[in-house]
Order: sequence, then C-alpha cells, then structure tokens
Amino acid sequence: MSQQSLTPERARQHWADTYRLMWIVLAIWFFFGFVIHLFARQLNEIVIFGFPLGFYMAAQGSLIAFVVLIFWYAARQNRIDEDYGVAEDQ
Repeated sequence: MSQQSLTPERARQHWADTYRLMWIVLAIWFFFGFVIHLFARQLNEIVIFGFPLGFYMAAQGSLIAFVVLIFWYAARQNRIDEDYGVAEDQ
C-alpha cells in the first residue's frame, strides 16, 4: 500500500498507534530518568560488583536503559509503519 492510498481511517489508526508508543516511551524514559533516582538511598543498600546500585543506576544504568529504549522505539515504530504501509524503505 502506498502512502497516497492510505485511507483517513487507517491514517488515524496509524497516528493512534504512534501516539500510544510515544507515551509508553516517555513513561519509560521518565521512570529511568527521574523515578529510579528518587530511590537512590534504598537502592544503595544493594551492592553489585562493589558498587551500590543507586550509584550504578545514576552513573551507568539509566544511560544503558536510554540506549536500549532508543533502539526498541525505532524497531517498534518501523513495525507500525510497515503495518500501515508507510515505511520509509518500501
């Protein structure tokens, strides 16, 4: 299906799926960017490889989560675009 033949109803559904994915990604980003750091004291009681977990999440864990989130988001958005026939490489 080419982009020109995308019906208004399918275009609305495509946007709804994209919109839902955006909010999921923002919620995960918020969790790893802010919420996890609110519990740093409690997390510091857990030690991994000699480092408190609160320190690890602030120094490395959140960054790793963000990189994984970017790749997951790109793959999921590509799948949504392919489902509606609007993928860039079609």
